[in-house]
Amino acid sequence: MPLTPNTTAPVNSVNFDPRRSPPISLPDSPLKIGNVALQSRVLQAPLSGVTDLVFRRLVRRYAPSSMMYTEMVRAQEVHHLQTLPRLMEIDPGEQPISIQLFDCRPDFMGEAAKKAVAEGAQTIDINMGCPVNKITRKGGGSSLLRQPEVAVAIVKAVVEAVDVPVTVKTRIGWADAEIVIVDFARRLEDAGAQMLTVHGRTRAQGYTGKAQWQWIKKVKEVLSIPVIANGDIFSVDAAIACLEETGADGVMCSRGTLGYPFLVGEIDHFLKTGQRRPQPTVVELLQCAKEHLDGLWAYKGQKGIYQSRKHLTWYCRDFPGAADFRDRLNKINTVAEGQALLDEAIEQIQNQASIPVVKTPQLAVI
Repeated sequence: MPLTPNTTAPVNSVNFDPRRSPPISLPDSPLKIGNVALQSRVLQAPLSGVTDLVFRRLVRRYAPSSMMYTEMVRAQEVHHLQTLPRLMEIDPGEQPISIQLFDCRPDFMGEAAKKAVAEGAQTIDINMGCPVNKITRKGGGSSLLRQPEVAVAIVKAVVEAVDVPVTVKTRIGWADAEIVIVDFARRLEDAGAQMLTVHGRTRAQGYTGKAQWQWIKKVKEVLSIPVIANGDIFSVDAAIACLEETGADGVMCSRGTLGYPFLVGEIDHFLKTGQRRPQPTVVELLQCAKEHLDGLWAYKGQKGIYQSRKHLTWYCRDFPGAADFRDRLNKINTVAEGQALLDEAIEQIQNQASIPVVKTPQLAVI
């Protein structure tokens, strides 16, 4: 799903006492997705233009046992190209990892799934939730909520094509008048899906308004396969509140990790220990941004520099003068320019004393 800044999206309000242990009780046993056992119940969502190899390495540093997802890959692209798209590139030791596919043609999806498994994917995830017009108008993403027969055929085709678990990420419906997720979820499970991630918004909501977690609870009550909750997971507090309300088997972080690759690990650590990790200082956050910039340059060359602009602006917040630095970082053309600006920001902050990060859940993107 393409991402552009929007700082107005609200999030669920949370009342949580950090001095007490987690109020929810998750099983100590691994999260089982078919024959795959995960040692973490916090997952990093697939995000188009974000969850490449460089980003995943940063997230995994703080959440080594969490499931990561590639950017979503169009099955048609895999079918027609002589070589596999780089979106499917996986480090040999980068497990657990899943490749997310999307399309509306079951045969193309089955073919692409085989190639994804050959690349090292432990599971295949099918995108049935992306709300973007260029995806839905071609029959993919959340448009499948209006085509349950096609959605079922896709799941069956992928299940028959590969010997790894097949999962689905979707939304609660097309619009408030078309919330179909309970029946839709049952049909996907019957077709062979072995885990379902539900974003608690409709396609019409996009990324605005409040995630309707109550529908995730309804799905959890009728399925026997794991259900993962997604939507408005911007903090440890939000993750706990979501798990309490929904009874889900885990949570998936998405927009909350933009410019903050620490989030998945923070939630995972708290769920396992009841203790909060210290949040990074602003200086530590900007040092992470420097590493992210270097990684994108090394991995993608000049294209990586252009892609780094959005990442650097997401990191650069919560200190005096941040807006000016964001504007300047959004125009960089070289690694040297970006590193110099980040060093300037770090020096400015160090001269004022190290400032703890005040995590801003209101920072959202669509």
